[in-house]
Amino acid sequence: MKPNPLLVRLLNKWPGKKHLGIYRFMPLFFALGAGLEYTMINWDFHGQVNFYRTYKRRQAENQALELLRHPSTA
Repeated sequence: MKPNPLLVRLLNKWPGKKHLGIYRFMPLFFALGAGLEYTMINWDFHGQVNFYRTYKRRQAENQALELLRHPSTA
């Protein structure tokens, strides 16, 4: 499979190749990861589901199950 010449040219024009090598793309991926994390926390799907609410609900379920299993420790 031949590399796409447009993609190769675009990647070669990305700044920092001499000093940073392959790590010159790290800020781009850092920004993409931060954007993904932001959308997971703040984006609602029909107002009922997002990552943060799902995580909190699961933690509450785990705590309730643990309390039911061992009521004397609370």
